[in-house]
Parts: sequence; C-alpha cells; structure tokens
Amino acid sequence: MVAHEYFEPQFSDPASGSPPSTPAAPPPKKRFGGRLAAGIIALALVGGAGSGALTTSLIDHSQTVATTPNTGTTTSTVSTAATTGTAAAVYKAVSPGVVTITANVTGRFGSQGQATGSGIVLDTKGDILTNYHVIQGSTKVSVTFSDGTTANGTVVGTNSGYDLAVIKVSVPSSQLHPVTLGDSGTVQVGDSVYAIGSPFGLSGTLTEGIVSGVNRSGSSITQSSSVGSSLNSLIQTDTAINPGNSGGALVNAQGQVIGITQSIESPVDGNVGVGFAIPSNLVQQLLPSLEGGSNL
Repeated sequence: MVAHEYFEPQFSDPASGSPPSTPAAPPPKKRFGGRLAAGIIALALVGGAGSGALTTSLIDHSQTVATTPNTGTTTSTVSTAATTGTAAAVYKAVSPGVVTITANVTGRFGSQGQATGSGIVLDTKGDILTNYHVIQGSTKVSVTFSDGTTANGTVVGTNSGYDLAVIKVSVPSSQLHPVTLGDSGTVQVGDSVYAIGSPFGLSGTLTEGIVSGVNRSGSSITQSSSVGSSLNSLIQTDTAINPGNSGGALVNAQGQVIGITQSIESPVDGNVGVGFAIPSNLVQQLLPSLEGGSNL
C-alpha cells in the first residue's frame, strides 16, 4: 500500500507578506479529511509495496512571495515555434504567453489568503488556461503578464475532473501573446522539454529536463479527490516543477506547449524530479466546452 497526498492551498495573511508554512508529510497508509488549512488529503494506491511513503500532490500553488516580475526578456511579438531548439530560443518564443495567476481564496473557518499559480494565453480574445485547483474557491482572480502589467480575470469555464479552467481578461489584443499548442501524441520518452511558470512566485522561470514517461494514469494520483480524478495519459517529466508551476507550460524543443504542469510525486516536500503534465491533445479536446462556459 502506497500513500499519496493531494495538497490544498495553505493560507497566510496577505498583509504580513509571509509565505505559508509547508505541511508535514502524513504517515503512510493513513487517510486525512479535506483540510484547507493543513492542506493534506491522503490517497491510497493499491499496488506494489515499498519501504517508505511515496506521495503525489497537486502542486501547492499558494505561495505568497514578494517579487518583481521579470521584464528583461519580454518580447512584443506573438509566440511562435522556436526554430533552433535551444533553451534560450524556446524561452524567447513561449514566455510572453505564460502568465502568473493570483487568486484570493477563502480557507477553513473563513480564513483569507492568496493562491499563486501559472497559466497560458490561448488567443488574442483574452482566454487564459490554468489548472482548476489554482482558482478553486477563489473570490477574485488577477493575471500578471510577462511585462509586469496586471488585469482582473473572470472564470469562464471549469472542469474539476480534468483539473482545467479558463479565465478571461479584458486587455488590448496587442498585450496577448498566444502560445502554440503542439501534438502531445508525438511525445516520446527522452524528448527534451522545458517548464515555464511561476514557482514560488518567481514569474517567467524556465527549467529544463526530459520526458520520463508517457500515458501515466491520473487515477493513481488523485483517485479519492474530484480534482483531477478523470485524468489519464499524463506526461511524466524530470523537469523541475514546484509550487506555483500549476497551470504553466511544458514545452517541446520546437517551442510548442505539449502539456500543462499539474502535479508532482515526492517522498518529501518539494520537487525530486517526478512531475506530471496534462497532455495538450486532451486540453484541445476540452477547450470548446471550457471556453463556452461549461462548469463540470
């Protein structure tokens, strides 16, 4: 029996500016109820035995970190596929289309806090994709673009089972730099990939790695939670994915988004090189309903 974790937001007083504390890992083979403040639900996975507790968690996105947005590498052109395949070229092509999302959320007993995650720009109409768990329970959503400007966002559509949500912002189309969604069906183990997002509130962060596995089952990750319970065929990567990367881009060497970073598996708090992303082909199948206002 292997224990798995799903981390809900931790909450801090926004006025204090202090990051929330990280919850301690639960003992193996033990279930916990949904606790927003403590942030742990243990999920049992029926399968191979292990000597220790192995945990899987939706990326803890509730990091309140004072940081100045990175403006030095922002471009004013619409994101297009990189041609050289270098990390710098991929970043230049894609990073203008990756945003930071901050959600005001209400926790247990009415406590107030902020959750921070990432998102990708879908089009010049103002549609932005992120994980559902980033904006779950939000009372206000704001979007920070790569040039440091911010805009209020409205949640348009959600799908908790697939852990996806679409937010809309009202800004000039010239401020929106859509990413290119690639074909996740062509992804192979060993392919170079890059994650772009806002880990720990550090906007526009790039990390690099490879595809470690494909067709990973989401049921073993979130089987007793409605969030992400429908996911399957996840992309596994060793690219560093940390709190705040939720909803960000997993990008191939051609500068195409082939996954939405969603969860990490770890025997301890933090990243140990086992992360998961929702494949872009699944995202494209669900976008019409999400953009159409469906809430599932």
